[in-house]
Amino acid sequence: MATTTPTGVRDRAERGGAPSASGAPMSHRQILEALSGLLLGMFAAILSSTIVSNALPEIITELGGGQSAYTWVVTAALLSMTASTPLWGKLADLVSKKTLVQTALVIFIVGSVVAGMSQNTGMLITARVIQGLGAGGLTALAQIIMAAMISPRERGRYSGYLGATFAVATVGGPLVGGVITDTSWLGWRWCLYVGVPFALIALLVLQKTLKLPETRRKVKVDWAGAFFITAAVSLLLIWVTFADDKFAWLSWQTYAMVGGALLLTLVFLFVETKAAEPIIPLRLFRNRTITLASVASLFVGIAMFAGTIYFSQFFQLARNESPTMSGVLTIPMIGGLFVSSTASGLIITRTGKWKSWLVTGAALLTAALGLLSSIRHDTPYWHIGLFMVIMGLGTGMMMQNLVLCTQNQVDPGDLGAASSVVTFFRSLGGAVGVSVLGSVMSTRINHYAEDTIGSLSPQEQAAAARSAGSGELPDMDLLPPGIRTWLESAYGHGIADIFLYVAPIAFLAFLVTLFIKEVPLRTSGALAQAAESLSAAPVPVTAGTADGTTGGTAGTSTAGAPSRSGSASVSADGRGRGNGSGDSGQ
Repeated sequence: MATTTPTGVRDRAERGGAPSASGAPMSHRQILEALSGLLLGMFAAILSSTIVSNALPEIITELGGGQSAYTWVVTAALLSMTASTPLWGKLADLVSKKTLVQTALVIFIVGSVVAGMSQNTGMLITARVIQGLGAGGLTALAQIIMAAMISPRERGRYSGYLGATFAVATVGGPLVGGVITDTSWLGWRWCLYVGVPFALIALLVLQKTLKLPETRRKVKVDWAGAFFITAAVSLLLIWVTFADDKFAWLSWQTYAMVGGALLLTLVFLFVETKAAEPIIPLRLFRNRTITLASVASLFVGIAMFAGTIYFSQFFQLARNESPTMSGVLTIPMIGGLFVSSTASGLIITRTGKWKSWLVTGAALLTAALGLLSSIRHDTPYWHIGLFMVIMGLGTGMMMQNLVLCTQNQVDPGDLGAASSVVTFFRSLGGAVGVSVLGSVMSTRINHYAEDTIGSLSPQEQAAAARSAGSGELPDMDLLPPGIRTWLESAYGHGIADIFLYVAPIAFLAFLVTLFIKEVPLRTSGALAQAAESLSAAPVPVTAGTADGTTGGTAGTSTAGAPSRSGSASVSADGRGRGNGSGDSGQ
């Protein structure tokens, strides 16, 4: 029995779903088969980031990098993922989604192999850029393809699988990464190779199971828009990474980079108003829900990425845990995320109500960050574990549901662009947050170390000064007990300050979610909506038009209607396009 049946493919049914390539409705089993390849790809992408997180202190130490390199290894992937997300999303509205997701997997595999072969931090950072390009495509396209196949009302049921995949990869990544790093005959390089087999399997599974209608629209990629938004985001992230490290926050470099980023943004906005197929259709922001969800995603990205990326440093440098144990100790946060994302998806499917989850999630995230700001290197672990559970619960309630409420507001032709907008702002917030707060954390750690160095003996002070002056992450096992305790205290307090600074940003996300209007979830997927538009399209009287545009032969419906009219148009592949923003009427 079909899970969803699109109008126009069969007799009108209560729910609408995605037709397969053959035109028949997709059953629950077919949807699961199609999702299996997507979930494998998502698993590989998430695994690549989480499996490295606990290995990073050892990776950076072996390659001879410092805190700046540590931050850049994380930021480089976020930078390329952020800058490429709008392009992946827009391409999904224009060309084959199946081809795009397979391309993203190939890019990801290449980046992973190069990363594993890195001989220095520069090579590793470059490889992470390539990985980020592939991961950006996988992250954006998985949600876009899911939205195309499944109605918003039923999507929570399947989002639970996405949440489970996210949780398993996030839990398993640090554990596997820690074991690999601690195993002498493997080493940290295998942390970067391990995602490749999953990506290869995903390629094969997608080729066999993902069967969506082929796209036959004329492709008009907004390359100018893609260039200017990439340049603007890249310049902004380069500034926040180097500020307070290579130059002062208030300096001529800051003025030049910030001014350049603003100028490039203005040029991008101008280009988008003229582009036939803009990367980010500005008309989407006339919709209050999409605008507020994008702003909330920006704040959530800052809180989520900055709040979690430094846990590995806290456990390894402030509590002297091994990479393996560092992964084990983060399980409470991932458990909370798994429970809340899965439970909220199932309940939203049953009730159709989603706003309360956003508001509650933002409140929990704010509270958790505030509580985490009180931790120190000697705080009892059960306190930290409880705070991480609350943080995971809040994050799980917000991540997918911000995308869900956005996808519920747009026409099928704008699904990819709208979905990527939310992901873009979340990634942008994460990249900026990690860069800025990484610099702030380094400053705070130095501050606390200088304040407490008087507790050491003169001999220890001299040794501590030599250790701090190297600019590299310390190997705690090689330090004398007194110096190690002094440095652990500085790291614990400095990292806790990061949570303190991020808590107000999470509170801003809470305020924004209060103003998002709850709109009933649609009961048809994007492809089903396109099928409905196709079945409702008028039958032409003549075989063609005088201006040479393609009409339909007698007795058949047209493949499309004029896109500038108030009605929707449908391309030959069954995709719908409308000129409205999908705002208040839904």
